[in-house]
Amino acid sequence: MVDADKPRVLVVDDASLVRLYYRDALEAAGFQVDEAINGLEALEKLLLAPVDLLVVDVNMPRMDGLTFVQTLRRQPMELASIPVLMTSTEAGAQDIAAARAAGANVYLVKPLAQETLADYARALSGASA
Repeated sequence: MVDADKPRVLVVDDASLVRLYYRDALEAAGFQVDEAINGLEALEKLLLAPVDLLVVDVNMPRMDGLTFVQTLRRQPMELASIPVLMTSTEAGAQDIAAARAAGANVYLVKPLAQETLADYARALSGASA
């Protein structure tokens, strides 16, 4: 069921347990959550219904997170302006730089505490606490 008053988040990650963990945290924080298993599926979903925030993994099959964000940033403004919180187990300076260069707003290293994810999601989406 869609609740127009709740901000919408699309979680893009190929790991079902990660998607479930993020869903639990975000729904508890008052978000509506949808999921995609890679960047291609995420693009398809965004064309049907834009969201208020994207939580995107870096390493995924078919279309990885960096390629997805680069592609997103070349779309019309309604899609290109969606905030992106990128996550990965990679913690090197080059990984953070690559995410920023692709167009991510924030880069967080997994594992994430649910409260941390919720706090960043609220800040990036403009949702109230």
